[in-house]
Amino acid sequence: MDYFIVAVATLSGLYFHWWIYVRIKRWINRDLALSMAAGDPQKQAYMLSKLGEAQALKVKKAELQKWLQDAADHYSA
Repeated sequence: MDYFIVAVATLSGLYFHWWIYVRIKRWINRDLALSMAAGDPQKQAYMLSKLGEAQALKVKKAELQKWLQDAADHYSA
């Protein structure tokens, strides 16, 4: 029974850490995209759609900022 309790506690801890890591990663990427919108609601929607596109294309984290900056530069109101 002791091993079961330790296993459940360990697995739930690992799951929680994975879950919080994914949430923070999403928040960081969302904040990055919104920071390039400069408060314009239409550009914010555009940048969030581009973030979704980047996620679908599996753009790497190291390349994401440049990719989003290029998308922001090509934005036309």
